[in-house]
Amino acid sequence: METITYRRTKVYDPALRLIHLWNGLAIIFLMITIWLSDLFDKGVGEDMLWQLHIYLGYALVVGIIARLAWGLVGPQHARFSDMWHPAAWWNAVRNFNLKAKPRFGHNALASGVYLLVYLLLIIMALTGLGLAAVEHSTGPLNPWIGDKTWLKDLFEEPHELIYYGLMGFVIVHIAALIWHEHKDKTPLAQTMVTGYQYEVEPASVNQAGNIEQTQGDDHV
Repeated sequence: METITYRRTKVYDPALRLIHLWNGLAIIFLMITIWLSDLFDKGVGEDMLWQLHIYLGYALVVGIIARLAWGLVGPQHARFSDMWHPAAWWNAVRNFNLKAKPRFGHNALASGVYLLVYLLLIIMALTGLGLAAVEHSTGPLNPWIGDKTWLKDLFEEPHELIYYGLMGFVIVHIAALIWHEHKDKTPLAQTMVTGYQYEVEPASVNQAGNIEQTQGDDHV
């Protein structure tokens, strides 16, 4: 059997990984509260779920602000400038080529999707705060627009559309991780846990016929 050796590099810092975990959990629990709300008729149970949904929304707002700040002042691979690859995006569109050149950090093509997701999250957060004000008379926007109930439709439609879009993104994101790990034989899912990214190095076959992994700071 082929011997596989990996070169690893520490790419993602602890603050970025913590923010990623915070935002990921906030989004998942926000979705769960929406799914559960369909199980309740109008009443105390539904009201409690929507209150929890609002508080989780506040948590996501905090996470988004933290990510925006860290994207400006954080280390290299945390910055939005490291995710900006318009030449690669144009090449993918022009040549219908979705295979990006390997690099440490965010995938050059996927980074365009990530930037779009951040933009959608900002819009979702703002419309969510607007809905909290006009529907539930709470939140930081309540003093300004809490009595303007006619704004509900303006906030609700984009909020729901982005919700479904993000739900699709989460499913595709997880499926892509699994697919690339299987296809490329490279650990990916652990990257936001350990901060390390791995790259397969030229392999050889050992005499025992087993997969051999070289240990060390730069190799695994």
